[in-house]
Amino acid sequence: MVARRPIALAAGIVLILEAAGLVLLHMVLAKVMGGQRMSLDGLDPDLMVTAIWVMGGVFGAYVALCGALLVRLGVRDGALGRVARIVLITCAITHGVLGAVTVGLVGWAAFAYMMVVLGLIVASLVLYAPEGEEPAPPVEGGVAAA
Repeated sequence: MVARRPIALAAGIVLILEAAGLVLLHMVLAKVMGGQRMSLDGLDPDLMVTAIWVMGGVFGAYVALCGALLVRLGVRDGALGRVARIVLITCAITHGVLGAVTVGLVGWAAFAYMMVVLGLIVASLVLYAPEGEEPAPPVEGGVAAA
C-alpha cells in the first residue's frame, strides 16, 4: 500500500498537535478556575486547579504517546506490537467518545475534526494490521480436505 505511510504520519502529527492543544486548553481552564475562587459542592478550589493541571498533563502525554507511535509507524513502515496496537485502539475509542460529546458541547465542526482524527487512527490500524496465519483447510465429513 502506497498511502499507508502518509496516513500514519498525518495521524501522528495531528495527534501531537492535538496533545499540545489539550495541554494549552487545560492550562487556560486551570487559570480560569484559579481566578474564580469558587467552591463546587464544597470542593477546595486549589484542589480542582491541581486536578485540572494533572489531568491536562496526563491526557496530553497519552495523546502525544499515541501520536509518537503513529509517527514511528509511518517512518518504520512496519507492523506494530500488541501493546502499541492496544494503545492506539484505546485512543480511537477515546476520540469516538469525545466526538460524541463535542457535538453537543462545542458543535459540528469539532465533531467533524474528531471524526477525521478517528478515521486516520482507524485507517492506520487497518492498513498496518498484522498478517494473520493461513486459515485452516475446509473440513469435509470430519476429514481435512487435501
